[in-house]
Amino acid sequence: MIKRVFLIVMDSFGCGEAPDAYKFNDEGSNTLRACTTSKLFNAPNLTKLGIFNIDGVGCGKKIDQTIGSYCKMQEVSCGKDTTTGHWEMAGIVSTKPMPTFPNGFPKEIMDKIVKAWGRDYMVNKVYSGTDLLLDYGQEHVKTGKLMVYTSADSVFQIAAHEDVVPLDELYRYCKIARELLSGEYAVGRVIARPFVGTYPNYVRTPHRHDFSLLPPKPTMLNALQNAGKKVISVGKIADIFANYGIDEGHSITDNNNGMDVTLEIQKQDFTGLCFVNLVDFDSKYGHRNNIDGYASAVTEFDKKLGLFMENMRDDDVLIVTADHGCDPSTESTDHSREYVPMLAYGKKIKENNNLGIKQCFGSIGKTILDMFLVKSENLEGTSFYNEIIKE
Repeated sequence: MIKRVFLIVMDSFGCGEAPDAYKFNDEGSNTLRACTTSKLFNAPNLTKLGIFNIDGVGCGKKIDQTIGSYCKMQEVSCGKDTTTGHWEMAGIVSTKPMPTFPNGFPKEIMDKIVKAWGRDYMVNKVYSGTDLLLDYGQEHVKTGKLMVYTSADSVFQIAAHEDVVPLDELYRYCKIARELLSGEYAVGRVIARPFVGTYPNYVRTPHRHDFSLLPPKPTMLNALQNAGKKVISVGKIADIFANYGIDEGHSITDNNNGMDVTLEIQKQDFTGLCFVNLVDFDSKYGHRNNIDGYASAVTEFDKKLGLFMENMRDDDVLIVTADHGCDPSTESTDHSREYVPMLAYGKKIKENNNLGIKQCFGSIGKTILDMFLVKSENLEGTSFYNEIIKE
């Protein structure tokens, strides 16, 4: 029996356009391939796990013998955002895309939010977060108005200087907005985007906080809890699931800190799942079209991954995957509809084992439940447990 599973999500690390990429204007996207074009890319541990042996990744060099099982996963939900990807991983397929607001949020909902806030706002457009600080940061500091903006994702973001709007107050505004953004306005996430500094050198702080919709039904996390297994989250996992099904949450400041926290958790004795999200790949590099930055972040992660693998116990399983793509080499700065890798490793996992293509990210969740002998018939996906576990 497996005692501990570590599920690490490299946020946005897609591995090639999905068959329906054309519906999202994402033809040709391949985040992995983009990273390999940089001289800063060096990922020997991901390579050993089989990242370049995955069918059709279109880059890198296959190796003769991988140390684990691998495949690529195709998303079936209608969307390519963080919430949709993670929810599907945990067994919930979103049949309708979450609402987006390319022209800003309508006056009727903003009037309700402002009335509840008791504070005015500005911007209310699709905007790059870093450009926003340069274009509106000074006005915000002068007037105290909250900077509301969105993106191609289903998000309502509030940016504020920590000296102008204390964190507790900013989080309170986010909670109010979260409560009011329901029905046709039910965005996937309300995000606090605090920053510090002086113009033009404003800098986002690590105090970002996501306020997500509550999952519409119990997930793989709840199934594990109900079976007496522990569920530990690292990074924004707890935010993505609105703390539903989470026993213990750990905030992080960046990818390196996230892996350091995970390495500390690895030293603990528990039975259950450690679910990790490393967001820097997406937020700092994918959305910024920074190929070298993304490649360097993968290289740094790979080093920590090697240390983690060295410290694994005989009854541990490691799964590395992603929630969508965000190709830094395309003109778009949005997420991309891509396959994602699934790399599984451990003493009890088959080696040199190509699973091909698996439908539905929820197949990961179903496989994890099988590892703990936990059944849940109400979750989407098809377990590949019997294909990867040594007899």
